[in-house]
Amino acid sequence: MRSKAIIVLMGVLGFSGAVLGHDYTKGDLQIGHPYTRVTPPGAKAAGAYLSIDNKGKAADRLLKATSPAAGSVAPHSMSMDGNVMRMRAVPSIDVGPGASVKLAPGGLHIMLEDLKQPLKSGDKFPLILHFEKAGQVKVDVQVQDAALPAAKASDNAHQHGGHTMH
Repeated sequence: MRSKAIIVLMGVLGFSGAVLGHDYTKGDLQIGHPYTRVTPPGAKAAGAYLSIDNKGKAADRLLKATSPAAGSVAPHSMSMDGNVMRMRAVPSIDVGPGASVKLAPGGLHIMLEDLKQPLKSGDKFPLILHFEKAGQVKVDVQVQDAALPAAKASDNAHQHGGHTMH
């Protein structure tokens, strides 16, 4: 009886993994749900978002990212200074041992500049994350409608080519 339950559980987990299939593991790092938003025609910039969980006992660091979807790809931070949005390239993103880092609208993100084509709902494109210790991790970035989840005003700046805040 117990072995049947394990087989059923493995089947359910395998099925959900195939359906969701949006998490990636390399060594002690788990990369979750890489996504970006749909861009309007003519937009040349977008933000990519994901989570990084370090399950290990040693720190790691995201050094850079690359993608054939954009001419320039780099880790960035975004913050509000009063009513002014400030966006800056960051040299790296630290992921401490046992820590989680969320790259999300309104904060840390991967900036995609000089997009090769508009990003359309349902599309996906490769993004290679370069970590100091884990090495390269290739993920597929899913393009989602802005309504999934609700877009923040800060995210809209990415989608309308508003990357002039440096």
